[in-house]
Amino acid sequence: MAEAARFEHFVHGADIGVRGIGPTLADAFAQAARALTAVMVDPDRIAPREAVPIRCSAPDRETLLVDWLNALLFETATRHMLFGRFEVRLEGDRLEATAWGEPIDPARHEPAVEVKGATMTELSVRPLPGGGWLAQCVVDV
Repeated sequence: MAEAARFEHFVHGADIGVRGIGPTLADAFAQAARALTAVMVDPDRIAPREAVPIRCSAPDRETLLVDWLNALLFETATRHMLFGRFEVRLEGDRLEATAWGEPIDPARHEPAVEVKGATMTELSVRPLPGGGWLAQCVVDV
């Protein structure tokens, strides 16, 4: 039976690991985005008021994961928004996603960190035994 969609964090030295798990690879990428959002604020506290399309491509799954999360951080920084819901579509080396969110409200969201950029290392995108997918990386924010 495939893994249920969820995200997790794990400690990695001074950095934080983000892990997305889902029944499909697209779900795992969406959950990795929720995990990255949760470094800043609880994604369940973000109202899905505005939809923002995000597109990227890369020659392999690991690089595509980094490009996706970096695109999300870029949208967060330039639009001053937080995103809590994600619909991801993967086709070969291309990712098309919609991120739903709202403008940052420090009084309501109480961001734990201000993300201006991140370095992502130790990438892993792989199928899980028994079904489902894992998409994870270590983030230095």
